[in-house]
Amino acid sequence: MSTGSASVGRNGPGFFGRVFEGVGDVGEITLAWIESVGDIVLFAWQTFLWMITRLPRRDTLVASFYQIGVRSLPVVALTGTFIGMVLAVQSYSQFRAFGLETQLGAVINRSMFRELGPVLAATMLAGRVGSSIAAELGTMRVTEQIDALVAMGANPIRHLVVPRFLACLFMIPSLTIMAVFMGVVGGGFYCTYVLEIDSFYYVSNARYADANWDLCYGIAKSVFFGAAIAILSCYRGFHCLPGAEGVGRASTSAFVQSFVVILVLDLLLSIALDNIYYVLWPEMAL
Repeated sequence: MSTGSASVGRNGPGFFGRVFEGVGDVGEITLAWIESVGDIVLFAWQTFLWMITRLPRRDTLVASFYQIGVRSLPVVALTGTFIGMVLAVQSYSQFRAFGLETQLGAVINRSMFRELGPVLAATMLAGRVGSSIAAELGTMRVTEQIDALVAMGANPIRHLVVPRFLACLFMIPSLTIMAVFMGVVGGGFYCTYVLEIDSFYYVSNARYADANWDLCYGIAKSVFFGAAIAILSCYRGFHCLPGAEGVGRASTSAFVQSFVVILVLDLLLSIALDNIYYVLWPEMAL
């Protein structure tokens, strides 16, 4: 018995010991994940309370709207234009094989309205704005500027988070509309001038296939995307680890987590909005 015990001590905990250690690690990771989700929910709740209780000053809101919305327009417009062209290039050969190349307009427009427009706008917002917000607030945390606000009696969530949250919430629908518009224009230009598809039938099929619901579908998604990006980016900045490495990790985490949440929300919102559509117009489900 003593020899066996010594053997076990020399060779490690054994199979069952490693299994229990692995289960313990999974449990710690799960608990840490649940704690992080709870902290984010509480952080979002505090943001909503301050947003309802007292809005920030007008000049602060205007600066946030300009930084997040106006300065993001060029990259969103450029991305939307080329995505529309790429859709035309990738779809043309398949539609031409069935003699349906004039239907390309309907496919490109609906894809931009429902999925690509809001998702691309949100991705650009998460990459350009979300990372910037996390890095800026993380630097303020590291340099103790947030602690200084608290010491002066000011609430940092009201002064730092609410303006950025409102800017993301209200400006992303405009960015989505810009991405959709430029994608439709880019796809139409490539189809009619490069692929030489008859412009009359292209526009007619695109106009009759699209509906106001498709545009509202994408805009409704974008509002949730913007809220998620703002909350996650501000949360990561507020909980930044000390040092330059901590700021870099906060910026990276903000973008990665925002992108994953965008994809998850895209799936859930697509299911929910489709169900709402069939409830409002049950004849379309047949």
